[in-house]
Amino acid sequence: MASARSYPTERIRNVVVVGHGGSGKTSLIDALCFVSGASRRHGSVKDGTALTMHAPEEQAHGISLQASPAHAEWRDTKINLLDTPGYLDFAGEVLSAVRVADGAVVVLGSTTGVEVGTERVWEYCSNRGIPRLFFVSMMDKDNAAFEKVYGEIKTHLTEKVIPVEIPVGEGDDFHGIINLFSGKAHVYEPDKSGEYKEQEIPEEFRAKYEQWRTELLESIATTDDTLLEHYLEGQEITREEAIAAMKAGMMRGELFPLFCGAPEKTWGTRALLSKLVELMPHPAETPREIARAVGRDEPIELACRDDQPLSALVFKTATEPHVGELSYFRLFSGSVGNGDEVWNPKHEKAEKLAHLSVAQGKDRVEVDRLHAGDIGVVAKLKDTHTNDTICSRQKPLLLDGVAFPEPDITTAIHGASRTDEDKLGVALAKLHEEDPSFQSAFEPELRQTIIRGTGELHLDVQMERLERKFGVKVETEQPRIRYRETIRRSAEGQGRYKKQSGGRGQFGDCWIRLKPMTRGGGYEFKNSIVGGVIPGKFIPSVDKGVQQAAERGVVAGYPLVDFQAEVYDGSYHTVDSSDVAFQVAASMAFRKVAADAGAVLLEPIQEVEVITPDEYLGEVMADLNQRRGKILGMDAEGRKNTIRALVPEAELYKYATTLRSLTQGRAAHHRKFHGYEEVPSHLAQKIAAEAERTEEEPVSA
Repeated sequence: MASARSYPTERIRNVVVVGHGGSGKTSLIDALCFVSGASRRHGSVKDGTALTMHAPEEQAHGISLQASPAHAEWRDTKINLLDTPGYLDFAGEVLSAVRVADGAVVVLGSTTGVEVGTERVWEYCSNRGIPRLFFVSMMDKDNAAFEKVYGEIKTHLTEKVIPVEIPVGEGDDFHGIINLFSGKAHVYEPDKSGEYKEQEIPEEFRAKYEQWRTELLESIATTDDTLLEHYLEGQEITREEAIAAMKAGMMRGELFPLFCGAPEKTWGTRALLSKLVELMPHPAETPREIARAVGRDEPIELACRDDQPLSALVFKTATEPHVGELSYFRLFSGSVGNGDEVWNPKHEKAEKLAHLSVAQGKDRVEVDRLHAGDIGVVAKLKDTHTNDTICSRQKPLLLDGVAFPEPDITTAIHGASRTDEDKLGVALAKLHEEDPSFQSAFEPELRQTIIRGTGELHLDVQMERLERKFGVKVETEQPRIRYRETIRRSAEGQGRYKKQSGGRGQFGDCWIRLKPMTRGGGYEFKNSIVGGVIPGKFIPSVDKGVQQAAERGVVAGYPLVDFQAEVYDGSYHTVDSSDVAFQVAASMAFRKVAADAGAVLLEPIQEVEVITPDEYLGEVMADLNQRRGKILGMDAEGRKNTIRALVPEAELYKYATTLRSLTQGRAAHHRKFHGYEEVPSHLAQKIAAEAERTEEEPVSA
């Protein structure tokens, strides 16, 4: 097998391509790789043949569902391109790609402009502080509107956006771009090679060109004092000066250039490739990575050079049939060669980098060596997973991992058959290794396997992967709620257990008093026996009997909490009394007394924080009220409001999906456990009846 070329650090660009779903990210990457010659086939999203959209689930749904690396080679430079999903359910994949990128292309549809996904990925890139440029895609579509999209970017994302090229025509009439740097029009050939003829600017576009070029040069000049002085003096700013100033401005977050094209026809891709090389920083030009020395919190500043200590972050893990685990990593310092042995400090394990490769969609091309800053992939690492650091055994260090989003939606699953159930635990663990934002656990109290994710589609796709990759079919059901019971008032009573069966009998007799405690007070046992009416050796058995009975409650079979149990009287038999007899007697006493103490059902309450734009405030508030929510307060910041409310957990099933529907995906919510409150009586009866039915179900683990 031929090896891929190894590129030095200064000839590498790491670029994440982000945007809302359907904006054209995958088509753009496919076109960039094809036009550059790094990919032999020009694929199509519609046909399921696009370079970075190769998973069966992606082809079935017609959208990108995972971060997928590819690369283009242009002007003696390797451009690592990271495709990302646009659907909000897969934010973890976007964050993992942004974590290892040095720059971003933000793609917007020519007819849709700034959408909720655009706002979200812009925020992710802003948090990382990486330079960005915009690309208006699909300029050949009906109703394409370049200036409208430009206006939306200025309004919703940043006022520092500046066009570097403008379209010649729109929709069916789109056939070229005007490069504001060169002052030439690129008129495209009708084929899909991306080739163009450089021509003079058509007369009807001359005035628009002058307007945009003036704005471009003024924007660039204001980022550099020397250039501004020259510009005000009427001196010409050369192309080289303008490019250098724009790159520096992008690095400081002062400029965000805007490009356009039609990737399905490959139009605009050659100009974009050139600008990625010229404007995006190579890895050594970016801020230094900060690592931590193993065993202490001492920070280590790493320059992105081959002669620095080895440090690489595994940002993605994938499992492929017949191959096993694939580990995608970014080198932040040092270099690695095919067959090298490296060290995983988290698990204290050595790993061998056999078949070191670079990714091109689903394909992998082996490479002899990867230099600092590059992105690679290796198969069959035994103890290394997403967010693990790879380094040298001699200089162990740890890199900050990807900050994956916390799951905000849950459902319960069980195997469709006993065989599926037996394989479920291992398969779920493998899925979590691939996608840390997907979590699962068997909950003994609920007697359910609970899976957690960042949206319904996220969970649906994981269940599809369960079946395809691991042959495990599952069925879903609503997660049960961890209800509790408590008492309202004090009560007391006797539990007496006497059993005679020919030989030695069983005898236990105790009087207990139950008192309510404050919510969250837990359980307290008090021994008030005097005179030895119950021998001290049997007192722990009374305590145990009360606790065992409390676990089963008296209203609906849920644990009874927040009470004090006091044993204050009783009797015993010198021969027949035993630990077991007093446990039974205490249990009998508890059930009788708890019923007299006004036992009630409690439900878990979540403290919910909803962040929503102004225009959806009314709908969100109304929906929370319908869910028996209690509004605690509201804070406004800019165009967004933060609502804080207490909402019963039972009312929050699929809330994330409802919230997205209400707000067109523009709102987000977080929740944390607040405490327990009494269930309204009319609901308590329904819950008790449901619990009785559940009790009859077999436990599956």
